Amino acid sequence: MPIHLIQVNTLLVLKNKINPRNIIFQITNIMKTTRIKFLALVISFLGITTLATAQKSYALDSKSTFSVAGTSTLHDWEMKSASGTGTANLTIANSKLTEIESLSITLAAESVKSEKKSMDKVAYETLKTDKNKNIKYVLKSAEKVNETTWELTGTYTIAGVSKLLKTTVKTTVTQNGLNMQGTNKITFSEFGMKSPTAMLGTIKTGQDLTLKFNLTFNL
Repeated sequence: MPIHLIQVNTLLVLKNKINPRNIIFQITNIMKTTRIKFLALVISFLGITTLATAQKSYALDSKSTFSVAGTSTLHDWEMKSASGTGTANLTIANSKLTEIESLSITLAAESVKSEKKSMDKVAYETLKTDKNKNIKYVLKSAEKVNETTWELTGTYTIAGVSKLLKTTVKTTVTQNGLNMQGTNKITFSEFGMKSPTAMLGTIKTGQDLTLKFNLTFNL
């Protein structure tokens, strides 16, 4: 309380014989009110900050791409798709990704295509698409390596077989959400598939496969 107000109150006490306890009570009430207003302001500010950095649900953009590449005794090959669907629950604060709470993706197995229909047919037989229509990924946990790199642990389901694998991804915060790029190496046998052959077995496919993805999640 300002000194001049204390002096005035002191004069009033002496002149009008006001009970000093009443003055002290009034001063205490003023201090309590000021403190309450300050605390309310702080709580309000914290509430706004929390709201601005709250976790949000993002949808997979239709421009996201997926591919699988491999080798054969004839030539290297690659099949691509841009027909995935999915969602991710992310926390982005101050243009930085701070948490990946969940992420799931579904890709129609027969949306993955090469430049040759004959190759697609063999691939769909290998993927057993008559019984397993979709390729799926479900995140189990995410660990931040640095500002732009995360290590994801999740379940891949391919040809009806599920495997828990680690995937390192590069992330970039965009105007509307997040871009995520990465690769993973698997084998046909890991997911219960046999390496395809052609021309009565004279053309053989290598065991190793490389999965690639370029995903964009938007609000």
